[in-house]
Amino acid sequence: MSNIKHLFSRILYIIIFLSSSLSVMGQITLTMKDKPLKKVIKQIEKVSEYRFFYNEELANLNKAVSLEAQNSSIEKVLKELSSQAPFSYLIKPNFQIVLSDELPSQQTKLQSITGRVVDTVDNPIIGANVLVKGTTNGAITDIDGNFSLEKVPVQSQLQVSYIGYETKELAVVSGKTNVKIIMAENTKLLNEVVVTGFGLAQKKATLTGAIASIGADDISRSSAVNTSGALVGKVAGLNYRSTDSRPGNATTLQIRNMGTPLFVIDGVQSDEGQFNNIDFNDIESISILKDASASIYGVRAANGVIVVTTKKGKKNSKSTVTLNTYYGWQHVSRLPEPADAVTYVENYIQSETIQGKTSRLYNKEDLEKWRQGTEKGYVPFNWYDYIWVTSPQYYVNANVSGGSDKINYYFSVGHMNQESAIRNYGGMKRYNVQMNVEAQVTDKFKIGMNMNGRIKQLKNPGVPGTDDYSNPTAATYRNLPTVRPFANDNPNYPASVGSDNGLNFGLLNFEKSGTFEDTWRMAQLNLNAEYEIIKGLKAKALFGYYFASELLNNQEYTYRVYRYDEATDEYVDVGGRASAWRERTNAYVEELTSNIQLAYEKAFGAHSINAVVGFEAIKRDTPKSWLHAVPASNSLHLIYYDTIDKYEDTGNNTEARLGWLGRFNYNYANKYLIDFSARYDGSWKFPPNHRWGFFPSASLGWRISEENFWKESRIASIFSDLKIRGSYGLVGDDNVDGYSAFDYMTGYDYKQGGGVIDGSYIIGTTPRNLPVTTLSWAKAKILDIGLDVAFLNNRLSGSVDFFRRIKTGIPASRDDVLLPEEVGFERPKENLNSNVHTGYDLLARWSDKVNDFHYSISANFTYSRFYNWEQYNPKFSNSWDEYRNSTWHRFGNVNWAYEADGQFQSWEEIASWPIDNDQKGNTTLRPGDIKYVDQNGDGIINDMDKRPIGYKEDSTPVLNFGFNLAFAWKGFDLALDFSGAGMSTWNPTLIQKIPFNNNGNNPAYYMEDTWRLADIFDANSDLIPGKYPTLLIGNNANNHSNYWESSFWKYNVRYLKLRNLEFGYTFPKEWLQKCRINSLRLYLAGQNLFTLTNVPIDPEVSAGNGTAYPSMRIINLGLTLKF
Repeated sequence: MSNIKHLFSRILYIIIFLSSSLSVMGQITLTMKDKPLKKVIKQIEKVSEYRFFYNEELANLNKAVSLEAQNSSIEKVLKELSSQAPFSYLIKPNFQIVLSDELPSQQTKLQSITGRVVDTVDNPIIGANVLVKGTTNGAITDIDGNFSLEKVPVQSQLQVSYIGYETKELAVVSGKTNVKIIMAENTKLLNEVVVTGFGLAQKKATLTGAIASIGADDISRSSAVNTSGALVGKVAGLNYRSTDSRPGNATTLQIRNMGTPLFVIDGVQSDEGQFNNIDFNDIESISILKDASASIYGVRAANGVIVVTTKKGKKNSKSTVTLNTYYGWQHVSRLPEPADAVTYVENYIQSETIQGKTSRLYNKEDLEKWRQGTEKGYVPFNWYDYIWVTSPQYYVNANVSGGSDKINYYFSVGHMNQESAIRNYGGMKRYNVQMNVEAQVTDKFKIGMNMNGRIKQLKNPGVPGTDDYSNPTAATYRNLPTVRPFANDNPNYPASVGSDNGLNFGLLNFEKSGTFEDTWRMAQLNLNAEYEIIKGLKAKALFGYYFASELLNNQEYTYRVYRYDEATDEYVDVGGRASAWRERTNAYVEELTSNIQLAYEKAFGAHSINAVVGFEAIKRDTPKSWLHAVPASNSLHLIYYDTIDKYEDTGNNTEARLGWLGRFNYNYANKYLIDFSARYDGSWKFPPNHRWGFFPSASLGWRISEENFWKESRIASIFSDLKIRGSYGLVGDDNVDGYSAFDYMTGYDYKQGGGVIDGSYIIGTTPRNLPVTTLSWAKAKILDIGLDVAFLNNRLSGSVDFFRRIKTGIPASRDDVLLPEEVGFERPKENLNSNVHTGYDLLARWSDKVNDFHYSISANFTYSRFYNWEQYNPKFSNSWDEYRNSTWHRFGNVNWAYEADGQFQSWEEIASWPIDNDQKGNTTLRPGDIKYVDQNGDGIINDMDKRPIGYKEDSTPVLNFGFNLAFAWKGFDLALDFSGAGMSTWNPTLIQKIPFNNNGNNPAYYMEDTWRLADIFDANSDLIPGKYPTLLIGNNANNHSNYWESSFWKYNVRYLKLRNLEFGYTFPKEWLQKCRINSLRLYLAGQNLFTLTNVPIDPEVSAGNGTAYPSMRIINLGLTLKF
């Protein structure tokens, strides 16, 4: 709490400092005697923010004047100077002063002005700023929107401004003393409407929660195939990582690193899969609920909520047909190439030399032949180029939208095709349909229907193993550059390539391996209705039905591999796969959602209230069945009863959740803002007496910029808006680790082994574990303190948030409760432990235009650190055990390893080294090997010398950031999105670290930069230094200190990517009119065009062996056509 007070005091200090400093910015302190007027003006510019504009031929510019000013106003200074050297002056906004010789021939006529400021529907605007342009004469509108001004010069200009509205100017006409000023909303400024959840929306200016939003234009600026990829680097508070970019895969998104969020699409709670398979060109906006404002979703909101609103047609608009399409090319952006044949052979020979092998695999003659690379049997093979290719990706979407005064509509169809960048390896196809229709049946009754459907198909060869993409990526390195995929280069005879022939990419194709095909068919149908009972009170209902079916077919063929006998010209069978694999999965998802609410909205005077109460029920079934068969032949694709050897049925797996909710929002004069939310929620997972929980939250906001004392100060000309806000609340999480639905029940688990009894095989059963009777959901208390600010008429805007989430009730067992081992049960889980996430996120944006040139620059930053907090009854054997293993109030996911201290440079250094570096008296060491820091000074490197050196290896980074730039000039536009990260760790393993891992190859960057012999056939020849230790066959972490986990190998990852670049041209309308085309835009787009990083692989990949499918570098040519 002290940290919170400290932060709050700092914010107030900054505000007070800015207020005081800016309030004196216009005061002049200056003493000059008998100096030319021009010199005095220059001096005023030096000591103040004022800038003078005048003609060099100004009559009295060189006349001597004197000035004695002590904290004087600019008006007083100008009056004093003009009395000594006559000139006319005009004080303009932004500290600009215009001087001229034109003196008024007669006194300007002054008059009083009264008036009323209203919006476009005649509602009064309270707190609008009415100013005589170029002066400090102004007023603030009252509760009815009225204002009055005295001594207003005729023919001057009234300037009226209010946050969220277009600034308006009005000429003062002689005799017209009462005016009505109508202000239009500016939807691009703080009047932007943000969806806050459960079908509710609120103006951005009056938000009190930490809610970020992104609109359709920013979302669509991406070459990604899924929605998560389109958000990367564009939203503050969103952490991301694309650890595996195979066709159809999504980017991992977490709000403030807190875990997988809840996704809500058009008011219906959904999952990550549905979110990522929407055509994101059908999305109108996405809101990210980052703080306790998510409590309205109760037991599923602990990790935040992402709310998606799809596009709708506009009333009273003509039908518009839009076609958006592109065709592009993709290739791996950052995948290390394997060492070539000569590099591999040289390193292998060197290893045999150092290890004293008398029987060599390669001799000098062999090496020379590999260097020549022309003789049969010595022609190197490039597996990288054989496996990885440039592949196409294309997309097309067509939509029509429009509406009358009674109905509006939006229909869309789309298709995405992403081929794999692995040669002839299939890919992903997706078809999308979106439909939104709303009808105003009567003045009080409105109905609507929303439907989105899609078919998604993943297809690739039926490769042995559980992950069909791991084999070709591993084959890039495991296959030696000295072997070829086919015996005697005959494609009918796949060759034996080593210990695992399943990695021969010559086999990994549809013809020789079979086919894996996974197809999902999905449809979401929503019906909604709204009825206005009385003015301001509406009843709303939404009913949703979701159905999805999965059909997965996988057939993996038998195969044989061969070696070619040149003497007999025969192909010798040397092994293969004798048993085929055939499987099929049928899975379904069926979900019913009911959402009913009463909403009340009322404005009276400066007061405005919004309230909603509602009820939501969700029921979900996920039946699934799986069977396995062994076909007699690769050509038999149908499944016959006699070939089935396994069948499993998981049942319906019914889930149900029920919740009552409410939200109350109060707004006084857009100045004082209060919001309360609560949900009483139940989940089917837990014991009957632990199913229900109450999740409240509250948030407050104060728009200081709406205070009269602020508006009347000079600071108001700098600050367009300033708001302090804070929120605190409780949210829940029923997706707790270590607990499954119905674990509170006793009984038996069927099909747990088996045995033969009296000659018959009996399927076994085992007793379930002890019932979990006290466990319920985890609870998260979230605090957020934020500052929203806008400067210089909203050209510069930003926000900063501090957040802290304490999550309690994390399941654990009581280790002080003992059960005899003979019982055979584990201790049941209880809500015992806790953790913390804390950090900051920040957004800053500058947007302006100069004539026809429009531009914007924005930056976002998210830092979220995880802490293990309080654990149940921690016990330690000694102080070292506590230091090393305690998680009490500590950084979580700390990466412990040895601290490297360079490399040994000579045999003499090793001989005199006082520390046992390898736990074997330094007998295994040679120059180039890694030295370690003896942290405790005991003369030996062991586990007690390990220290925290890094971060979590397989999660989103602690730090993410992004930069977004957009430029437009006449018909041309250019946009760039940069994304980056820091504070995550990559730990190279296997291929990236172990020499000749599994008798395979290593990356070229590794093999080409090791300590090596000047003569690889002479172990006593001179040593040539390199970055990495000498590669020796058989060395690994079990037998050599070089490969212990240490800071030498582990990278604390940093990177910056040019995630998106888009350059377009929109043709002038007059060129298109004859063709009846409203708009035509051509564009060139790229993704992952370059990466700056400190790691040799794609920095988003977490796999230690580096063989995960990397991010793609994509170039697209596209067009957007409207008619």
